[in-house]
Amino acid sequence: MSPADDIRPGAAPWVAPDPEDPRLTRRVAGRDHTGAEVEVAVTMERPLTLFLNSREIVTMMTIGDHPDYLAIGYLLNQNMLRPEDRVVGVEHDDDTETVVVRTEQETDFEDKLRRKTLTSGCAQGTVFGDVMEKFETIRLPADARLRTSWLYALVRTINTLPSLYLTAGAIHGCVLCREDRPLVYMEDVGRHNAVDKVAGYMRVHGIEAADKIFYTTGRLTSEMVIKTVQMGIPILISRSGFTAWGVELARRAGLTLVGRAKGRRFVVLSGPERIVYDADLSAVDEEHHRHHRKSAREDD
Repeated sequence: MSPADDIRPGAAPWVAPDPEDPRLTRRVAGRDHTGAEVEVAVTMERPLTLFLNSREIVTMMTIGDHPDYLAIGYLLNQNMLRPEDRVVGVEHDDDTETVVVRTEQETDFEDKLRRKTLTSGCAQGTVFGDVMEKFETIRLPADARLRTSWLYALVRTINTLPSLYLTAGAIHGCVLCREDRPLVYMEDVGRHNAVDKVAGYMRVHGIEAADKIFYTTGRLTSEMVIKTVQMGIPILISRSGFTAWGVELARRAGLTLVGRAKGRRFVVLSGPERIVYDADLSAVDEEHHRHHRKSAREDD
């Protein structure tokens, strides 16, 4: 059975963080507030340089797991890979800290980037312009729904899954979900990396987006909204707060935007018509302090 076929309620996520992976954390000695010697786990961070065929694209700081999904997801979310581009290989070299995504033919982006670089020396405007051009054409499914019973179950389940956050902190998490079940849970030092890993996984495994829900531990910024819309996912949830442009873009795209989702509380600032209020609030527990993140506390 492929991941795309296994959507049984209660089944384990297809991909989840592995806090026991020795590559992802390191024990570091120090002293605490009393002066006592302590040893704590800290999250690893390492560079990864991405190439699209023969062109160097970017160097990212990442924890280093799932470099293939990260590379493909980054290119998709930057509109450098299009649906018609056929990926024929992804080559990761740990020694040189590089990952190369190879396509069957040179992509349109490579030619556009080459011409833009030669004429003005500024490539980032091309990237942003392409992303926003695609953003304005996307239409999210209007019939998608988010039951509040699913929302509360997702928050509870995600908070209690083993994670690098609970082990070492200094990490963001993004989770692809269907109804009340987490499917793909990725973490990284930057939330943009975590969402790109999910996007890459979806592309590689042919995961449909229309019936999915996206959850993030980070704030609901314009970047998170744009990437979720580009992935075709109609519902975005966060335990943290919003930025004004994130809300504006969500409303323009018809994205359901749910923030400050902690315990029995949440706020919807875009797409409220997709919410089905079916949960009994008296049966929903408040969140345990162990799962509070600094960013979420600041939003209270």
